[in-house]
This record gives sequence, C-alpha cells and structure tokens, in this order.
Amino acid sequence: MTLRYTQVCLHDFGYQLPPVELSSAAIEERLQPLYERLKLPAGRLELMTGINTRRLWQPGTRPSAGAAAAGADAMAKAGVDVADLGCLLFTSVSRDMMEPATAAFVHRSLGLPSSCLLFDISNACLGFLDGMIMLANMLELGQVKAGLVVAGETAEGLVESTLAHLLAETGLTRKSIKPLFASLTIGSGAVALVMTRRDYRDTGHYLHGGACWAQTVHNDLCQGGQNAEQGTLMSTDSEQLLEKGIETAAACWQQFHATLGWDKGSIDRFFCHQVGKAHAQLLFETLELDPAKNFETLPLLGNVGSVSAPITMALGIEQGALGAGQRAAILGIGSGINSLMLGIDW
Repeated sequence: MTLRYTQVCLHDFGYQLPPVELSSAAIEERLQPLYERLKLPAGRLELMTGINTRRLWQPGTRPSAGAAAAGADAMAKAGVDVADLGCLLFTSVSRDMMEPATAAFVHRSLGLPSSCLLFDISNACLGFLDGMIMLANMLELGQVKAGLVVAGETAEGLVESTLAHLLAETGLTRKSIKPLFASLTIGSGAVALVMTRRDYRDTGHYLHGGACWAQTVHNDLCQGGQNAEQGTLMSTDSEQLLEKGIETAAACWQQFHATLGWDKGSIDRFFCHQVGKAHAQLLFETLELDPAKNFETLPLLGNVGSVSAPITMALGIEQGALGAGQRAAILGIGSGINSLMLGIDW
C-alpha cells in the first residue's frame, strides 16, 4: 500500500492525563504475597520494564469521556469551525460498549455537526495511527476539509483483573506468571488531533505519508478479552512479541524509506509506541537509529495502547523536543503483528 500525501496538515494535539498515579512499587506492594511465595526481588517490575508510574482514571470513567476531553482540547487549539469538521474517528482498544460506536458518544459530547461522518477503528496499539491514515485519505481526496481523530484508553479493569488473578491463583509459578506481567505495564490516557486540508487551513505541519507491514502469522503472541468470572485478562509472550515485533518493524522501516525517500539522518526526532525499555533499545539497535533522537514517556506513563505514540509526540512538541521546520517519524508496532510508520514535517 502506498501512503503519500501533499494536502494533509496537522494541528496541535490535545490530550488528557488521568489523575491517579500508580507506581510500580505500589503494584508490587499489592503483590507482596505472590512475591514472597515465588521469592521475587522487590523492584523487579520497574527494572524489567523501565516504568516508574502509569496513570489511571477515576473508577467508572468511560473511554469516550477522556477522548472527548482531549478532542475539545485539540479543537480549541486548532481554532477550526466545528461546522467544518467532516469526520470523527475513535481509535482506541478500549470502548464504552459493544454498540453503538464509542465515536457516537464523543460526537454527542463535542456537539459535532450531523453531517460529520463518525465511526470506530480498532487495531490494537496502532488504532490512532490508522485513524490518521483514514482521515488523511479523505482529506487528500477532498471528501472533507477538516476532521478529528481521538483515542481514550481505560486500563483500570485490566490492571485490577490481572492483580486479582495473580493473587488468587496460588498455583502460579515464575514461568506461568510471565504472560500476565505485561498487563501491569498498561496505563490510561487520552489524545486527539485535528487534521485539515492544506487549502483550508495551512498550519505548516504536514503529513507526507508512511508505510505499513503485517506479519499476522504471529497474531497469537498477545491476546486478551473479557469473561464474567475473571474480568479483562491478557496473555502476552513478551520475549517472542519483542523479537517478532522488531522483525516486523525492520521490514516496515525499509518500506518507509522506499516510499518517502527519507534516510535516518534527515529525521530529527522519533516518537514510538512505548512498550518497555528493552523494546526501545532493540528497535533502535536493529534499525541503526540514534537513540538520542527518541523522545520517551515510558517511565511516567507506561504503555497507553493506541494513545501511546501520539501522546508521546504531543508531550514532545509541548516540551520543545520537536520544533518548526524539523522532521519527525512516528514508529508504531501493534500486536497482530502490525507496524505502521508515518513521516511528518513539523
């Protein structure tokens, strides 16, 4: 698939950081009986992942609530007439319910026009980047002149179910807890982005295109769902997911270079999906990229699913890590396994 654009402008991101901070140390305090039984050393979780804290919403917060708040922030920054927003895409793993689309709740909350096309996109941690591509296609074709991509992840159920399961299953071993520990890296958050056609509102920030690559033969390495008895649980083969994810990203990087013609030296800043410190290190080693160009939020936010890469870019821009006239690449990897990389001139 060829992803090239000449008419797509990006505005500033909007985002919301949940109010509750949950440290890795606090998680280990909850898991003290398990740690004592299996003789696990304190500090193991942060040491393995590089995550000090993750953010959580107050109980009962729906994904649409965070997404709508981030959307309102993005719209206020963009200054685009609400009546001109022709498309709304909700892109999270988390959803309010099976039906209707969570986008419908965001649409209502933001008071978007009835003529605005709205729907959900779900593709694990790549949802927001996929949403950017879908909206970019509509903008490039002239079907809409402005649109909004939003995501709101709610990790509270997964974290709590995982902790409860780890404490209740007394037969767990050091080996059998491994597929569950990745769920303790997950955090909550929300992000949004207004995108417009260049001839409608030229911001000077351009999405030029990107590349995608899929190796779905590995779609069994990270799977999750809900059941009535245990709540939300996920099983992740972290070691294999790391290896195959980087392998997929390497193939995607070659497609990215071939599509845009950008070499690694021309890119000023990288914003990646935040998984763990080992993942970031191996990714940059494999692609032979300068790790000093990688802006990270992992220690403070953990893995925020579809929100992770875009909120990292949002915070990077806010903190001056990416300035006007500089070039950025978003490097996304999602379970499935998929990779999507986007090239942006800011």
